[in-house]
Amino acid sequence: MSSTKASDAFKFLPQGGIIQEFKVGGKNIVLGFPSAASYKSKSSPFFGENIGRLANRISGAKIDSLNGKSYKLTANNGPNTLHGGVEGWGKKDFEGPTSVERNGREALLFKYLSKDGDEGFPGTVELRMWYITGVEKDNGVEKTSLEIEYEVELVGDEVEETAVGVTNHSYFNISDGPTLEGTKVNISTNLHQVTDDNDIPTGEIKPFPGIPANEDFTLGPKEPNPDHCFILNDDPASVKIDTRKEAMRKLITLYHPGTKIHFEALSTEPAFQFYCGRFIDVPEMDGMPARGPRSGMCIEASRYVNAINDEKLRHMVVLKKGQTFGSRTIYRGWQDA
Repeated sequence: MSSTKASDAFKFLPQGGIIQEFKVGGKNIVLGFPSAASYKSKSSPFFGENIGRLANRISGAKIDSLNGKSYKLTANNGPNTLHGGVEGWGKKDFEGPTSVERNGREALLFKYLSKDGDEGFPGTVELRMWYITGVEKDNGVEKTSLEIEYEVELVGDEVEETAVGVTNHSYFNISDGPTLEGTKVNISTNLHQVTDDNDIPTGEIKPFPGIPANEDFTLGPKEPNPDHCFILNDDPASVKIDTRKEAMRKLITLYHPGTKIHFEALSTEPAFQFYCGRFIDVPEMDGMPARGPRSGMCIEASRYVNAINDEKLRHMVVLKKGQTFGSRTIYRGWQDA
């Protein structure tokens, strides 16, 4: 199968490097809209976006300590900052895509320059992001693959350090219906960050109730219903600011008997937010039917949530001058013959 055929399975947008289409067996398995403008509407819950400057929630919409001071951020999730603020990176128009060679393979490069003070975050940083599409043969099975590589550098001279954590926020649905119901899931860990009433981690890590590790379970109409950070590497001290040289570990595998579509996500990251879409509320628009709760799931490879405000975790998201933030994630889909 040619690389041209693999690239035909995908469509990307300059805004937020959005994954607009990821086709497996002719079915688009990511939620989104036909036209780019709809992604800017208030109704779009981060569909397909690449999230920054710091993914997930930051407690009290404040960075307690950075460069010897505290920074007030935009609160857009109750008292917290979520996914970089009101206009995080997923709402910005990136430069690209530009066709380049990356590690001997054809890639699409996107760039974004985030200025000092963007949504309250200190320092000017540059994001470089590569998409590498292909078809991978794995035990005789041809899998349509998308590798995402992130690199972020502090390029301005305003501060000595800032906070960075980037992820992809695509919503996947491999089922033959409007919700995830009937999808078989196998997750590589059930350890998760226990959260308080404001969805901020308490510091405790324990197995998630109702979700077994490394065993198949099926998503029902309402349960299980996670929106939590699952932990693959439970030794936070070992997590580097650049994880790209770490082993690529499987996060999750999915299968739906109605479509016979399989999906898997792998990453070098220590954790991932597993979200079964409980808050999705997108009206009928842009020729698409309404999308409601559990119409898609996110598997957001990332650092620990709220790491910036936890002394034991902050090293994994604090980017200092001269350092590079980096990570790699792979999404793969295929259909039984």
